[in-house]
Amino acid sequence: MSHQLPLGFTFSDDVSFDTFYAGSNSLLLKHLLASAHDRSEPLIYIWGSAGVGKTHLLQAACQCAAKCEQRVAFVPLRDHNNLSPEMLMGLEHLQLVCIDDVDAITGQPQWEEALFHLYNRAQEAQLPLVISGKVTPAALGLGLQDLTSRLGWGLVFHVHPLNDEEKLGAIQQRARFRGMVLSDEVGHYLLKRYSRETHALFQLLDQLDSASLTAQRKLTIPFVREFIQ
Repeated sequence: MSHQLPLGFTFSDDVSFDTFYAGSNSLLLKHLLASAHDRSEPLIYIWGSAGVGKTHLLQAACQCAAKCEQRVAFVPLRDHNNLSPEMLMGLEHLQLVCIDDVDAITGQPQWEEALFHLYNRAQEAQLPLVISGKVTPAALGLGLQDLTSRLGWGLVFHVHPLNDEEKLGAIQQRARFRGMVLSDEVGHYLLKRYSRETHALFQLLDQLDSASLTAQRKLTIPFVREFIQ
């Protein structure tokens, strides 16, 4: 995508809003779509535990905005040791900036100050920011209190984990996206016998897809049991 500036990051083709199973997060999805499409939300802060899909949502927002001919940036702060706070300079000239894992820079004065100044410049430029963290802004423990308050001024959403029935819907949606048929019976078998983490289940589906194509077999419980063992 010529209009995206992912800072050396390559987005996966299967990361989009269409491949995110909303569950009880439908309102969040609605606001993220609005931010990506028409820049109507100046700041969205999302928080939640690992594996609930925060990174997926931020990358999906970037993908969506880029398809609308907008220039975007995705900043993975979990990799801040390999990055420089100076990289945040000038991002206010884009149309959407998504900053992932803000909790990773807690206690890093240079990063906290750089993000604070980006926020101020973004407000002046009417640049939407989407920021994620593991906890609420108030619970981040940032040294720069002004940054803490700014992060809480926008929309703050808790990304709720999926319950078991929603996880079944999520892996079936993922299977359909890959052209696979995953019955309720096989889906429940996976949830009972394998990891309940959605990311791990998605990885298993990818492996099952490849194995079933190679073996020319459908996804049945005997096939899945054989593959897992």
